[in-house]
Amino acid sequence: MMRKLLIAFLFTVISIGNANAQDKNTFWLGADISGTTQLESNGEKLYNTKGEIRENTALMKELGLNAVRLRVWVNPRGGWSGAEDVLKMAKRAKYYDMAIMIDFHYSDWWADPGKQHIPAAWQYMSYDEMKNALAEHTEDVLSLLKKNGIDVKWVQVGNETTNGFLWPMGRASDNMEKYAGFTEVGYQSVKKIYPNAQVIIHIDGGCDQKRYDFIFDGLKKYGTHYDMIGLSVYPYWDVIAKLESDWKGTVRDCTANIKHLYEKYGKETMIVETGAEAKHQKEGYVIMKALINAAKNDCGGHCHGVFYWAPELEGQYPLGAFDNHRPTEIMKAFAK
Repeated sequence: MMRKLLIAFLFTVISIGNANAQDKNTFWLGADISGTTQLESNGEKLYNTKGEIRENTALMKELGLNAVRLRVWVNPRGGWSGAEDVLKMAKRAKYYDMAIMIDFHYSDWWADPGKQHIPAAWQYMSYDEMKNALAEHTEDVLSLLKKNGIDVKWVQVGNETTNGFLWPMGRASDNMEKYAGFTEVGYQSVKKIYPNAQVIIHIDGGCDQKRYDFIFDGLKKYGTHYDMIGLSVYPYWDVIAKLESDWKGTVRDCTANIKHLYEKYGKETMIVETGAEAKHQKEGYVIMKALINAAKNDCGGHCHGVFYWAPELEGQYPLGAFDNHRPTEIMKAFAK
């Protein structure tokens, strides 16, 4: 009996080791498809390139993606990207055996470098009260997912926190210590529910090294914990912001920044948001192919994936990757 138990134990250890090694070597190709259920509620239908109707998660899988990213808002209008909506999308990702990244905005609506609004219910809280609310929100959402058998591989504590989040209290340029404190609470809350999940700090302008040094020097100063750095890499916006003169500069400089981040902070990275102009799909394909290739092969093995943001969007948003509710050539860059 002891011999059988020992053999079984050794087999389990070997299996887990093989699985971890395989996971470590996986390069993740994903998409943020958080808006899927809202599109469906509006009667929108998506199709593959053959004109066959597809649910968005199924379509991403068909296109060669192996991961999805799902945002979380605190008390959102209509419930979109609230806890139950995220669970609904996470169940679909689980069905298709796709890895899941959860992106906490810590806001009732969009959070990005230009706005990091405190949720309405937290508006008049003290710093300590807000830390408790952040912890409770994080743990409640993740506990809901875990109780429903969802495996979460990565969790973002904040979305594009280039100048912190929960403004004005957590504005990094004014209150780095409080931003660091919020981030630490988020990290500990994630680990409480999913000890093996990788906690990501996400910054925009992936080509711009100085904004990364600002945030991560600050977090280091206050001893804040995190596992991975997430970058937004948008050649389109970099040119508009005059950070770069063309897309090749973005790819070159974000690659250099990824290597810099590993050398300076010892952290692995992922490109958690990117996009290209849908109306220039041939060029968009070239850009995405170059970015994925650079992330996979030119970063010393320290960049572990690329996620397209909302490829299914059309119309007012210029960087979706669909036309007439079908994927454009841009998405072929994600084919394995």
